[in-house]
Amino acid sequence: MRAVVQRVREARVTVAGSDVGAIGAGLLVLVGVETGDAPADVDWLAEKVARLRIFADGDGTMNVDVREAGGGVLVVSQFTLHASTKKGNRPSFLAAARPDEATPLYERFVAALETLVARPVPRGVFGADMQVALVNDGPVTIVIDSRRRE
Repeated sequence: MRAVVQRVREARVTVAGSDVGAIGAGLLVLVGVETGDAPADVDWLAEKVARLRIFADGDGTMNVDVREAGGGVLVVSQFTLHASTKKGNRPSFLAAARPDEATPLYERFVAALETLVARPVPRGVFGADMQVALVNDGPVTIVIDSRRRE
């Protein structure tokens, strides 16, 4: 699994003109499931995202995670995170898991985050055409991949 984590002042996801999820300050997490990902990848990634210390402490140092900061988390599925541009200029999405494999892992990821941050986690609609609006804070944007474990 791959995630792009953005520290935001606010974020919202809209489907067909209706807001389906929104947060104030916190994390916007774009997440893509790769073919062959397993529950262990989900659990590792959820833990990493929830414990990511990218909010300022009292000294202004990035040393606080989203729960300690009192922030929200908004999760949006994004299969394009597994795009390959190795051959030509048209991206290939062959590495992205098909919906029947990806959906349960995506749902498990959201549920794990809800447990870890001890609050509901709004989300986009899996597989839908979504519009995502955000105000990036910092900007702070971090890419995490469960296969690289960095």
